Amino acid sequence: MSRIDQAYQALFTITILILLIFMFLCFIRALRGPKVADRIVSVNMMGTMTIMIIGILSAYLKESYLLDISMIYAMISFLSVITLTKVYIGAYRQKKDREKKQQEKEERVSRKKERAVKNRESQEQEV
Repeated sequence: MSRIDQAYQALFTITILILLIFMFLCFIRALRGPKVADRIVSVNMMGTMTIMIIGILSAYLKESYLLDISMIYAMISFLSVITLTKVYIGAYRQKKDREKKQQEKEERVSRKKERAVKNRESQEQEV
């Protein structure tokens, strides 16, 4: 094995290890993320890093079929992020609609109370 091959193998190994560390950090963000959007972004980053690792393994092992697998994984990752985003947007809209309906209901109740108070005052003034 030539020196260049050894250098490439060391570079590939170090790069994969760094990506694994970053994937672990993204996994922590996915678990602890303060918002759902943070979790979706971290899952997307983990998918991207997985694609990169598969590509690096393809070069390391000199197996070109792994590139096909990484392309398929990229399509699946893209579709899953789009689906998660649509679900999140739908849930967000439902929550906003519920809040809006609740607020309208509270406003109607407060208007009824105001009318009742005005009616009482007018009745008291007549007496």
